[in-house]
Amino acid sequence: MPTSFCGTWDMISNVNFDGYMNALGINTYVRKIALRLKLRKVIEQQGDLFIIKTLSSFRNYTFSFRAGQEFKEFTKGLDNRHVKSAVTWQKNKLVCEQIGEKKNRGWAHWIEGDKLHLELYCEGEVCKQVFKKNE
Repeated sequence: MPTSFCGTWDMISNVNFDGYMNALGINTYVRKIALRLKLRKVIEQQGDLFIIKTLSSFRNYTFSFRAGQEFKEFTKGLDNRHVKSAVTWQKNKLVCEQIGEKKNRGWAHWIEGDKLHLELYCEGEVCKQVFKKNE
């Protein structure tokens, strides 16, 4: 298994978040608030179960999954949609495909050096976020 993703990670960069949120259909007011937030990710692993928490002063989002198993996800607090998600290992990346009303939706997490990278994509828009481990 690749490097451990476990830990607390603080956002240091966020490119094209507005474009990604717009593709999800998130309203302008919420997008303006979200663009000002500094996100924190807390990633835990219990055996083959991953728990990912995205925390901010505005909203929090927590979900869990087992790599290789499809699951139903409600993106409450994000765009409030029901999707079928499947996360798999692709070399050193955790890659999620989300099937629902939005096309080509998903994300990928990977570690490079001391940074956690996250690419979020939906309908041709790609947001690139980078986090540094909080120690």
